[in-house]
Amino acid sequence: MENLAKRVGLSNIGGWMMASVLLVGSVACGPVEQTGSGSMESFSTQGQELEGLNGVTVNGVTVNGVTVNGVTVNGVTVNGVTVNGLATLEFAQWFSQDAANNATLMSYIVRCAVPAGQTRRYLDASTATTYSWQGSLGLAPDWANGQPINAAEQQLVSACLAAHVNKFGMHVQLSVLGRTAHQQPIAYSSAELNTFARREGCFFGNLFTGEGMFAGSDGDYLNESESSPRACAMTTQEGASDAACSPMTHVGSCESLCTLDPSGLFYESCTYNGQTYLPLTTRISQEDVYACGDGVCQFTESCGTDDTASSCFSDCGACK
Repeated sequence: MENLAKRVGLSNIGGWMMASVLLVGSVACGPVEQTGSGSMESFSTQGQELEGLNGVTVNGVTVNGVTVNGVTVNGVTVNGVTVNGLATLEFAQWFSQDAANNATLMSYIVRCAVPAGQTRRYLDASTATTYSWQGSLGLAPDWANGQPINAAEQQLVSACLAAHVNKFGMHVQLSVLGRTAHQQPIAYSSAELNTFARREGCFFGNLFTGEGMFAGSDGDYLNESESSPRACAMTTQEGASDAACSPMTHVGSCESLCTLDPSGLFYESCTYNGQTYLPLTTRISQEDVYACGDGVCQFTESCGTDDTASSCFSDCGACK
């Protein structure tokens, strides 16, 4: 389980979402170092920091424009996540506007697109700060090697970012399963599957073309007594389309829209609105599914007089 502890969570979702609109019309860096060539780690688990998305803005950044404006196809989309692709004045200007949030965005772009064992480094000349971004899932190998990002890679990087979106400000670990754009399975182990035993959801879409981000529920919906800090794919059937998914769209059950890989562990394609996408499939720990009646008043539960998550007397007591 050592590799699980190495995965760091997403610390600001709002930052990367709006930056996605700007990113690849202006992404590329000043001095950047590309290192490493290692193979994928044995665990595909991604830590996740879940940031609030209830309002119109997050840290002053509008979050609903990303699905409308999309991502323009120039800059890093053409030159790749390499030294050349991350080496323009436009990126330096963009990055310096909000270095903390944009560094988080880049860490997830690199983590999703670039294989484990490779690193991208950027020196912010304005502050003399060096940023280091580690590859992990290797979903976009051609883009990582300097080629223009193709449709398959666009979809998989979008799905990877979507899989880490949620509205709560806490850390949740999840297992990410699927295939890279070269159709290589993301590495996993039996220990990972056992640790993250609860099937959660499928994520797909294309931020680069403005088609948006979509989430489906995999397996059973939560019952009325259950709740989860993941909030979107892991939801009750009645709550599947509410604001918990914004800026994503909940599209129902994965089974109704997607085709399972022969392994039965993840979906290999999902079709929505006549468009077929390459998705990613997620699993979570059973410990991250809370139940009214377990003696703990979770932040996803409310006081009340019933035995449901929204009115849980046994855990949270009566409302005063």
